[in-house]
Amino acid sequence: MNNLQKWKILKSKMVLDNPWCQVRQDEIKLPNGKIIDDYFVSIKPDVAMVLPITINREIIFVRQYRHAVGEFFLELPAGNFDPTKESAEVAAIRELREETGYIPQEFRKIGTLYDKPSKDTNKIHLFLAENVSKVGEQELDITEEIEVVLIPVKSVLDKISQGEISVVGTIAALFLGLKFITSQ
Repeated sequence: MNNLQKWKILKSKMVLDNPWCQVRQDEIKLPNGKIIDDYFVSIKPDVAMVLPITINREIIFVRQYRHAVGEFFLELPAGNFDPTKESAEVAAIRELREETGYIPQEFRKIGTLYDKPSKDTNKIHLFLAENVSKVGEQELDITEEIEVVLIPVKSVLDKISQGEISVVGTIAALFLGLKFITSQ
């Protein structure tokens, strides 16, 4: 029997409302009766992430600079989207095309992940794109400078172990996706 209870929101206000960053401050009542008046929540858009596999069994990664930590990272192609304007599937195919110049022949959703549900509101919609092929050049946003990197499926676990792939969302997506890739 589950005796866990949700927290109750007593008051809520937006303390930062910028197109690039939204933060809400909640006053909450815990199940034990304690009140916390400064619980901050980041309102973030959902993310569409793609695990793209070429016909040669290579995974397509993007290497890009991440300013918050001042480092370059290998990640799976991904991007934010507005579900009132496009579906997660359409956003994922668009992001794959824009960031890498590749499109898939086969495409399916393999999961929904949560990045940081203690403080963030967004979901990561994960798709497996198989038999991808290059159809054009990248179409990058003004803040993007992306190098496309192909890594054989058989080398991915070593890259994770060596710290060359270290972004949590990408690693979670790879472990979930490898189940589908290796079962074929």
